[in-house]
Amino acid sequence: MAAPAMRGDLPPGQRVVIRAFGETPLDALEHHAALEDMAAPDPAALAPDEILLAIKSCGVAWVDLLMTSGQYQHMAAPPYCPGMEYSGVVVAAGAAVDPAQVKAGDAVFSDFILAGPRAGGRYQSSGGFASYAVLPAGAVRRVPAGFSFDEACNLLGNYETAWHCLIARGQLRAGETVLITGASGASGMAAVQVARLLGATVIATGRSDAKLAVVKAHGADHVINTGNEDGSPGVRRFRDEVKALTGGRGVDVVFDAVGGDTSLECLRCAAFGARFLIVGWTSTPFVARGRGQRGAPNANQLPTNLIQMKGLSVLGSPAVISVAQDPSIRPPRVAQIMQWVAEGRIRPHISHRYPLAEFKQAMLARWNGEVIGGCVLHP
Repeated sequence: MAAPAMRGDLPPGQRVVIRAFGETPLDALEHHAALEDMAAPDPAALAPDEILLAIKSCGVAWVDLLMTSGQYQHMAAPPYCPGMEYSGVVVAAGAAVDPAQVKAGDAVFSDFILAGPRAGGRYQSSGGFASYAVLPAGAVRRVPAGFSFDEACNLLGNYETAWHCLIARGQLRAGETVLITGASGASGMAAVQVARLLGATVIATGRSDAKLAVVKAHGADHVINTGNEDGSPGVRRFRDEVKALTGGRGVDVVFDAVGGDTSLECLRCAAFGARFLIVGWTSTPFVARGRGQRGAPNANQLPTNLIQMKGLSVLGSPAVISVAQDPSIRPPRVAQIMQWVAEGRIRPHISHRYPLAEFKQAMLARWNGEVIGGCVLHP
């Protein structure tokens, strides 16, 4: 193999550092997050199998927020650089990297399970809220033809979640009806697209007519605003609307990324024998203690009477933890996602873009529910 390839002198950059876990993500952003100067990594110091990436875009995910307070099941030890998924241009490649796989000048995106704060091992430090990242060549893929850097860094995590929940766990089939909560979120939008590809009828819920209009444009058959008409907190009863849309029967599958009161109402919308997929609990983010303490003193609860009387199957659906238990399940789902991309059948939606210096504004936009689909930072 050739010696490391390099593309000119590299200017210094910047990176975001989370110095300590906060009591909550908001506390972490206010007191423990900072933008710091970053020296450009030396291409000559790359290990034989490593590449140096100049980051162009990084996704801002809900998980990125929870990780800052240690309230996510996976913790990166502070100080760390957040940013699970990112994309950019390869600046240099180590001597053992096959140019047919990746080479200087290639546009690539990272695999969040193999590198970055959600990964384990030595490349956990390679977060995407930064100008540069050093990571193994095997942890990147070429940006698909026709995809932007922004779209590429909103691909794997969201669509793998949708695939694992709807297909591996939910066994969603053509002709069935699925209720998708939090449908304007990143994984929710992906789930809408995947469910339509499977031939299901999609009922999508959210709390904003404007955002639901975008969800409908991305494939939802029906949308329901679950917010109270007077703007008060909580979730209004929407069971009757779902029953009307399903001829009184209810839905076959629930994709619940919201939790809390929404879960209860979704149980009322389910048909007898339906599959209830637990995807997340964005409405109740503080189920665990902050500052990286373990335990769940505020754990969500589901009514066993409804589960019993409706004969429901309640399925935990952790897309990444399941891979840790059985790595063999991941290649087929990634292959299917990349095939759909190549065929032009799925494409992430990005509503918010910020420069790296405005990382706090970007994270707050995600936290406050302003984002539709993806939110990105541009180093």
